[in-house]
Amino acid sequence: MKDDINLEIEEGNLFEHYSFEAGKGQAPLRVDKFLMNLVENATRNKIQKAAENGNIFINDVPVKSNAKVKANDVVRVLMEQPPFENIIIPENIPLNIVYEDDQLLVINKPAGLVVHPGHGNYTGTLVNALAYHFDNLPLNSSERPGLVHRIDKDTSGLLVCAKTEFAMSYLAKQFEEKTSEREYIAIVWGNVEEDEGTIESYIGRHLKDRMQMASFDDEAHGKWAVTHYKVIERLGYVTVVSCKLETGRTHQIRVHMKSIGHTLFNDERYGGNLILKGTTFTKYKQFIDNCFKTLPRQALHAKTLGFEHPITKEFMRFDSDIPEDMVSVIEKWRIYAKSQSEYID
Repeated sequence: MKDDINLEIEEGNLFEHYSFEAGKGQAPLRVDKFLMNLVENATRNKIQKAAENGNIFINDVPVKSNAKVKANDVVRVLMEQPPFENIIIPENIPLNIVYEDDQLLVINKPAGLVVHPGHGNYTGTLVNALAYHFDNLPLNSSERPGLVHRIDKDTSGLLVCAKTEFAMSYLAKQFEEKTSEREYIAIVWGNVEEDEGTIESYIGRHLKDRMQMASFDDEAHGKWAVTHYKVIERLGYVTVVSCKLETGRTHQIRVHMKSIGHTLFNDERYGGNLILKGTTFTKYKQFIDNCFKTLPRQALHAKTLGFEHPITKEFMRFDSDIPEDMVSVIEKWRIYAKSQSEYID
């Protein structure tokens, strides 16, 4: 049976829509419940129907919806039609290219631009733009053209994209081996007590909220992650910090800063869109609302990016200005903190 399935996949009769590996600490769990915890917008009925149609596999064996997922199992959903996100439609979306040669390009991504197609965002992404502006970009391990790494939709800042197969492999290896440099600027809730520090933990999918990642103490629930932070400016109820990534896990800075009690300012997914520090005065609430309107996203910008060029072997470092929405909010906090300094702990 397994050989037949693999033959169908190789012949192109089945397309992978999802693939998940159960963690080392995974207790036996029905596959329909397992997938509901991981697939956005999935319903129990849709998952059970997919199982009835023979589209759900555990370790390459088709299973029914009541089959149990155990530690280290690989669960895949395979369909006869390709997933929408694999159909790249070239779109004439402007790109802010800060550097380009025949091997690579560095882009300053605005907040709000999704990096690659996915569920709910099949068009209007950076990948759609790359497909329009460039021909024959190499595919990464996830079959996405040009992308060496990614940043979240509502995070602004620098990305490097590969234009050749050699550049893709060479650059990806640097990210994997932690020799690239990535510095982010963030505004976080609260007064960060230490001037600098390092946060280390395992980051994996939140056990209850499938839209979040979470910090764990053991590898059974996630992958090792390291963030180095340094205070840039203290503004009373918020702090501006620099975060340098040693690893690059999903939502790493957002999760790590929350884990030490300093959620990113206006990060809706992790609760930063609530007033987490400050007073109960009406004027203060109005001030925060004004800040949220000025910066309608998490306060995070990928400011600096460094890597070794695949051909010249020169270490290249790029720096970008903090975007206007973050600059405006920082200035608002400077004015507020100065006027209210006697009331702020």
